[in-house]
Amino acid sequence: MNVFPELITTRLRLREIKEEDVTALFTIFSSAHTMKYYGNDTIQNLEEAEGIMMSFRKGFENKRAWRWGITLKESDELIGTCGFHNWAERVGRIEIGYDLVEKAEGKGYMTEALSAIIPFGFDELHLNRIGALVHPDNTSSRKLVTKLGFQEEGVLRDYAYAGGKHFDLMMHALLKKDW
Repeated sequence: MNVFPELITTRLRLREIKEEDVTALFTIFSSAHTMKYYGNDTIQNLEEAEGIMMSFRKGFENKRAWRWGITLKESDELIGTCGFHNWAERVGRIEIGYDLVEKAEGKGYMTEALSAIIPFGFDELHLNRIGALVHPDNTSSRKLVTKLGFQEEGVLRDYAYAGGKHFDLMMHALLKKDW
């Protein structure tokens, strides 16, 4: 797969993240609200946003990660990102990640986007397991993955570090046989 796969849903277009998306990436990743449970500190400038874009691109080029830009079909406005990372190809395991600008929350966009990439993972990448690491206090994200069929498996204690402190994450997983 040398061309980044584009996925279309009812309201969204999931596409490769481009240089013209850097300002939108900055808006997403510099927001304290968006990054509260993300596991990274907020970014401070456009150069850091460019670095994020390049890491997404490098992940795809190396066939280790896929990160789609979530855009509204009618405007191509980038409202978030979603994708896969930490691919253990030999065992068919990967992790899912996602983020959304605050103004787009609560409209079902992420459910729609993840409902498009999950079949891609199982059908195109031949995955057996998709993991989702979620902060215990992030009830919206926990509800989202549960709605999509993920099962809660347990707590990973002090698994992540951001804001100068360690914190737990909840492991959720969706297996192909349960999907």
